[in-house]
Amino acid sequence: MRLIQDKEIRPVGGSETKRIDIRIIAATARDLEDEVAKGTFREDLFYRLNVLHIKMPPLRNRIEDIPFLIKIFIDNSNKKLSKNIRGVTPSAMSCLMNHSWPGNVRELENIIERAAVLAEGDFITREDLPPALAKTSKGPEKSDDGLFGFEGYSIKAAQRFFEKKLIEKALAKTGGNRTKASKLLEISHPSLLSKMKEYGIDG
Repeated sequence: MRLIQDKEIRPVGGSETKRIDIRIIAATARDLEDEVAKGTFREDLFYRLNVLHIKMPPLRNRIEDIPFLIKIFIDNSNKKLSKNIRGVTPSAMSCLMNHSWPGNVRELENIIERAAVLAEGDFITREDLPPALAKTSKGPEKSDDGLFGFEGYSIKAAQRFFEKKLIEKALAKTGGNRTKASKLLEISHPSLLSKMKEYGIDG
């Protein structure tokens, strides 16, 4: 508590305190306010940590992040395993985009590392994914909601493709109401307008 409040520490066996310059970033999957109410988390610690609260939506609600995360995890796996994997095939990407991700980003990271170990070529294929995950996509190019029709291997192109599809889907869902669509997409209204202009979306 002194460390967080006063930014001071006293080394073990020492008699003097030392000032340190730190910033603490803490993350949890639990509702800490609920934990405090139940008495399972210290209230004074909660208020010292809860200076700036950022709520991160689960991965299934921000699938546009998946291609970026995959690239990061592939780069990490290449360094760790001394491999040269360049990306994932469209079929594998379809499976990954279709998954519900109950384990969030950690689950995605573990799956990509596992697939990198099994991959024999330059790209991760559907066959390199866990069997249960590979079954979530019936075809290499399209899912049951018509979201997946991307062809190619570019992460940047895939991100633009899926962003445009999600925006169009949100606008269709809200009958063209941009305010409601921006809430569904969890972005600001100005950001939505900017992306619509960028992708040439009318609505």
